[in-house]
Amino acid sequence: MKLSATALSKSPTAVVMMNMGGPATLNNVHSFLSNLFHDKDLIPLPFQSILAPRIASRRTPKIKQQYKEIGGGSPILKWTQLQGDAMVKLLDELSPSTAPHKPYIAFRYVDPLTKDTLLQMKQDGVKRAVAFTQYPQYSCSTTGSSLNELYKQIHALGIENDINWSIIDRWPNHPLLVQAFAQNITKSLEKYDAEERKNIPILFSAHSLPMSIVNRGDPYPAEVASTVQAVVSHLPTLTGHSNPHRLTWQSQVGPSAWLGQQTSDAIQGLRKLGYTKALVVPIAFTSDHIETLYELDLECVKEAEEIGLHLERVESLNDNPTFIRAIADLTAEHLGSVYHNKQSDIRQTGYVGGWQVGQPTSTQFGLRCPGCTNDVCLKQKDFFNQGATRVI
Repeated sequence: MKLSATALSKSPTAVVMMNMGGPATLNNVHSFLSNLFHDKDLIPLPFQSILAPRIASRRTPKIKQQYKEIGGGSPILKWTQLQGDAMVKLLDELSPSTAPHKPYIAFRYVDPLTKDTLLQMKQDGVKRAVAFTQYPQYSCSTTGSSLNELYKQIHALGIENDINWSIIDRWPNHPLLVQAFAQNITKSLEKYDAEERKNIPILFSAHSLPMSIVNRGDPYPAEVASTVQAVVSHLPTLTGHSNPHRLTWQSQVGPSAWLGQQTSDAIQGLRKLGYTKALVVPIAFTSDHIETLYELDLECVKEAEEIGLHLERVESLNDNPTFIRAIADLTAEHLGSVYHNKQSDIRQTGYVGGWQVGQPTSTQFGLRCPGCTNDVCLKQKDFFNQGATRVI
């Protein structure tokens, strides 16, 4: 169904910010874990429908305690709301032809869930929407899972022809994202004497991934590495020097093989090499949540102190003005490409894969993992590539 320009002009352009989410209160922890362990895209398990509820129940007390220690819940909803509100204020100025813009949040495992967000969008009369992943680096287990859920709920609600969809599926090298990371790292380095700053090693820590997913051809490890490389290349323009660095991985669950080296093991290794100071940067997260506030701030920092290593955790992007500008610029560039054929805008983004001018998705989006066995992934990509029509 092709919507008229008049119909589009009377409704807001929705920017749907997709993320995992986190339990806002301790009472939400069990349902969050249950939804998470039921997701085959994130954690593939044998006999998933049987094992998932058991694992969730077993882990709930431990995870509840962790959330209790960081204040009783995840701040990810607060940060996403703040980022979305600030983004659309800029976006209305950057892309007046698609204004007004309205932010929506679609979390995968907690409220606001995708289905409820779609119902709200329908009630608001939305006719044009950008599904905007808040994971800068694409993985089938994160962005892919969110898009699969979006596709399934669109069809379950029977609104396939109600909204013109376009997708921002990855943005690991956007210049302002890179700059925001580099700014935060520079602030942490400035806490040290000028003479020692250049010798402090930097650990870029990202959420790990099961090797079973990696071995299907998931692009996540390469895209995280590309972000790290872009940041360390930009950093000397702010600091005047380079720093030794490594990419490490955190948050492994279960006994199966995951991406390594684990961040905690790297910390131990740095101390054995003689280092007494180091930075750790959450490079795959756009705001604080349990992986930063508990795993890095409490577990890793404490472990480091116990072995004589001062570990400085670089602050998350959160409300960094450069980051807010990054997501606003990125969305404006995307809308310009999709609706106005602005090739020049795309070339400036450093966006891996690039947008297909006048099309709702990126070049990379259409390529499934070579070892993909998920039929929903195929249907989802077909829908967003072909089913979403455009008004140019």
